Amino acid sequence: MVRKPAGLATQTSRVGQADVVSELKNYIGAAGSSSPPYLGIVHRLDQPVEGLLVFAKNKKTAGELTGQFCGQGAESCLNKQYYAVLYGTPSQKEGELVDDMYKDKGGRAVIADSTAGVNGRGITLKRAVLHYRILQTVRITSGEEISLADIQIATGRFHQIRAQMAHFGTALLGDEKYADEGTKACSHRLGIRNVALCARRLTFIHPVTGKRVCFETRPTSAAFALFDKISAIDEEDG
Repeated sequence: MVRKPAGLATQTSRVGQADVVSELKNYIGAAGSSSPPYLGIVHRLDQPVEGLLVFAKNKKTAGELTGQFCGQGAESCLNKQYYAVLYGTPSQKEGELVDDMYKDKGGRAVIADSTAGVNGRGITLKRAVLHYRILQTVRITSGEEISLADIQIATGRFHQIRAQMAHFGTALLGDEKYADEGTKACSHRLGIRNVALCARRLTFIHPVTGKRVCFETRPTSAAFALFDKISAIDEEDG
């Protein structure tokens, strides 16, 4: 389990750009490994997102963990929770979003409002399911609010949270790819430069011991500093 700061890539092929995989391999090598270490990425995050990553040190473990993270095991085996800062406030403080989505050729997650636009185009739709709960809302101007949301995903789709919340009308602060112009303008005014999303809790079954393990972290990005109840919320969850 590794904590990744916002702005650092999980893995990249760009020469000279730092990434978590390279840093970990260098660390393991410096610790005395005689051969290049194996690192299987089980749970990755987008470069502008912070939070917990999961790596496996051998192929067997990687396969077992990937099965859990892909939803192949019992439904209760895995729990992935995130904090997100939304522009605006949903009409309902808690709810479930269920969408069909696909990844287009430009590397963007697209929500399909109907199958009419994708039939005959060789596009495979994937069901995306998340549950959100609004924890705190802060008014930043007379007509603007931002909200801290706890999000639990039941599926692990590409850019799922970012795309679903934007489609829902409450895009994430700092998201230049999916947010509307109002969200982008607010992010710029507040100085939010990374996506306001943190993979804050991961629970799964340890592949060796068979015991349930839980790892947690707290967000450190600027967007989350706008909410004064994170500490109290973390204590209640614990």
